Amino acid sequence: SSSSSSSSSSPISYDEVLPALEKMQHPLGYAWSIASHLNGVKNTDELRKEYEANQPKVVQASMKFGQSKVLYDALSSLRTSWETADEEAATSSFLAAQRRRAVSNTLRSMTLQGVGLPVGSPEQVRFNEIKLRFAELSTAFSNNVLDATKAFGLTVTDPSDVEDVPESALAMWAEAHRRFLVKEAETEGDEEKKTEAEGMEVDAAKGPWRITLDGPSYIAAMQHMPNRDVRKKVYLGYLTRASEFTASEAEAEAEAADNKGEETKEEKAPIGKNNVPIIEEILRLRKEMAGLLGFDNYAEMSLASKMAPDVASVTNLSNLILEKALPAAQRELAAATDLARATGGPEYSESNLPKLMPWDTSFWVERLKEKTFDLKEEELRPYFALDAVLKGMFGLIERIFDVEVRDATGTVEVWHPDVRFFTLHDESDEGKHIASFYLDPYSRPADKRGGAWMADCLGKSQALGFDVPVAYLTCNGSPPVGDKPSLMTFREVETLFHETGHGLQHMLTRATVGDVSGINGVEWDAVELPSQFMENWCYDKPTVYGFAKHYQTGEPLPEEMFEKLKEQKTFGAGMMACRQLLFGMMDMELHSNFDPNGEETIFDLQRRMAEIYTPYALPVEEDRFLCGFSHIFAGGYAAGYYSYKWAEVMSADAFGAFEEVGLDNEEGVKEVGKKFRETVLALGGGVAPMDVFKSFRGREPSPEALLRHNGLA
Repeated sequence: SSSSSSSSSSPISYDEVLPALEKMQHPLGYAWSIASHLNGVKNTDELRKEYEANQPKVVQASMKFGQSKVLYDALSSLRTSWETADEEAATSSFLAAQRRRAVSNTLRSMTLQGVGLPVGSPEQVRFNEIKLRFAELSTAFSNNVLDATKAFGLTVTDPSDVEDVPESALAMWAEAHRRFLVKEAETEGDEEKKTEAEGMEVDAAKGPWRITLDGPSYIAAMQHMPNRDVRKKVYLGYLTRASEFTASEAEAEAEAADNKGEETKEEKAPIGKNNVPIIEEILRLRKEMAGLLGFDNYAEMSLASKMAPDVASVTNLSNLILEKALPAAQRELAAATDLARATGGPEYSESNLPKLMPWDTSFWVERLKEKTFDLKEEELRPYFALDAVLKGMFGLIERIFDVEVRDATGTVEVWHPDVRFFTLHDESDEGKHIASFYLDPYSRPADKRGGAWMADCLGKSQALGFDVPVAYLTCNGSPPVGDKPSLMTFREVETLFHETGHGLQHMLTRATVGDVSGINGVEWDAVELPSQFMENWCYDKPTVYGFAKHYQTGEPLPEEMFEKLKEQKTFGAGMMACRQLLFGMMDMELHSNFDPNGEETIFDLQRRMAEIYTPYALPVEEDRFLCGFSHIFAGGYAAGYYSYKWAEVMSADAFGAFEEVGLDNEEGVKEVGKKFRETVLALGGGVAPMDVFKSFRGREPSPEALLRHNGLA
């Protein structure tokens, strides 16, 4: 209470503040995190409606905590009392360090949530209005992307259009066509037609094939579809999602559905299906909100809680990498163009096509890769069956971190039959059960958003009495088709390792203060360290041979295939790096120098940044990439997308520690693994990320390893 914090005779104790706060916040936080999770993996009209109805209340509840003067004063007096106490004693224990970090993080976060604005002032009222509007806008943004992704479908019937397309893609598209017929019959209420479609024999070789915009389908079309017109339609379908090009049709459909339900119209104007005005409003509001808190722009506000000190340091790192990556990207594109000219026939001649279009690039880069390494992605898939990959990845976790992963699927309730459940056991502590996680591995365009992510279900917390953290790992991998298991692309294998890296930092934490345990309290630009670190093991021989066995014959991956796979690692790294730099710097520019009320449009800005970071591939007129950039408009990456590169400097350097002892030196690898577990994975947000890195590596990170791993040194 405020009286106890103000009377000097009885200074407030830590236990009266943060642990009490955790107990107050947990019931709502936990219930809402489940609703948010289901909203992303099992999205229905009913859930969506309830989620939107409750979201403002949840935001308001969190603002009450964030703007509580009583809480702020209590935390401030705690911090002051610690500062005057014996410095040595206070910081010697990990528990004391966690508490200090938790208190200072909470104070900083409260400042950024407007605790300093006078109660009831016009500034505070406006700030809170903006917060509520944000929640509404980002949910609408996300729903619009999901709906537009779901709405697109292109049926291909001519076998010559799919010549040389891998069998796995054809099977996926043929199955998508069958599902489309079932859905169509359902919409028309034709039971007979529905039964017929459900029992239909799917023939991958004969079609028809339906291309959709979910990850596995879209990527396969861009890389393997020989017909340029089909590729162009799919590419533009993807890049115009939730823009003015798709909105009017979607809005008409939504209105028709509304009229059918004859619901009373809401008083306020609904948010439309076009994300352009949503983005413009978000950017205006972010700038205004940052101004209310005394920042020049939103990027400054975002960086206040990150490792990177300012926009200039982010720009400097980007330009350092660009200097090496851009010449490589230009060489890569030139080689792909030469191949198209030489083997693609007249439509790729210089007179017909002065330069490759964006819907040509992936296709020809893929052909160049096949020609260079004489290895097709399709030939690798049979060696990457999901179950085997999991087994191999769990083998790695046991080998380097001394943790056993056991399958416990069937022991808990799940939201879809494909979802699995696993438990982690500490081998250095008699197999004690220390954590669990759910894995939702396949793409389900009907009700699951795209991409891959890790989220916490339950975090470790002494105050709440939770000792066994639980994580959600969600991917959008290739689903099983017919009697074939899920056969993964190598990129999907890397993604699984990536999300598991996040999961391990959440699950192997030794921190017990809830606000800084696991991934909580880890600066956003350091949070990708363990995830990107795990991806490196996909090129480690013992790890790969722990899972790469043919799903039918059990034969291991042929040696020369693995060698080619390793050589391929840096193939296309220049274009890949430039693309990531473009996304990161476009995000930074939108939130720093861009004037949301000025002459320049968001698409002018995109072009201006592309001229710097990807001058060899400027956006086409219809490009509306930003309308689907959920990371920064509906996720946590606003003025933070650069974090992937920032953390990659650290993750590459961290893996360098294993390379230095020698990846074939089993004892050495175990020893470094133990140290990585005890620092990066155990300390969570309880210690500042630079100190965590230094305690693992013995020095500050250097970008040298990142450039070397990408073949750009």
